[in-house]
Amino acid sequence: IVGISPADGALLWETDFPGRIAVAPTPIVRDNEVYVTAGYGAGCKLVRIDPKNKVTTVYENKVMKNHHGGVVLVNGYLYGFNNSILTCLEFATGKMMWRDRSVGKGALVYADGNLYVQSENNVVGLVEATSTGYKEKGRFTIADQGFPSWAHPVVSGGRLYVRDQGMLTAYNIKAN
Repeated sequence: IVGISPADGALLWETDFPGRIAVAPTPIVRDNEVYVTAGYGAGCKLVRIDPKNKVTTVYENKVMKNHHGGVVLVNGYLYGFNNSILTCLEFATGKMMWRDRSVGKGALVYADGNLYVQSENNVVGLVEATSTGYKEKGRFTIADQGFPSWAHPVVSGGRLYVRDQGMLTAYNIKAN
C-alpha cells in the first residue's frame, strides 16, 4: 500500500499488504487512516499515517476478505462482503460486529441508512446499516444473464440502478 503525492507523484509512505491476484476494493480513507481489504486470503489492514508520513499498523486480520464488492464506512462501521458473507466491522478496532450470509457474495452501496446489496447470483437486497445486527428489509431477484453479476448497485436521484451484463434496470426508491 502506498501514498503518492498528487503534486509530483513522489512516494510519501508505504506499507506491506499481502494482496495476491488482485486488490480490487477501493481503500477507505478517514482523516489520517487508510483501510484496505482484498480477497484470495489477504484480509484487511488499517494503518495510521503521522504528519511525517510514518506508518503505524492499527490492526491487520482476516475478518474481512473482500474480493470485488467494495466496502463502505458508515458512522464508524465498515460494511462489506467477507468472501460470501456480509460483515460489519468496527472501523477503529477491526472487531467484527456481525456476519450474515445475506444475498451471498456480491457488491454493495450505502444510501439513506441502508445497504443496497447485489449478489453475483442475481439477488438484490435491502439491509439496514446498523452495527447491532443484520436487519434485512427485503429482497428480489433479477434476470439471470448467464454469468456472475459483479456490477455494483448505484443509488442516485431516488433510483436504484442495477446492472448485469447487457442489462440496466432502474427502480424508483424515492420515499413518498
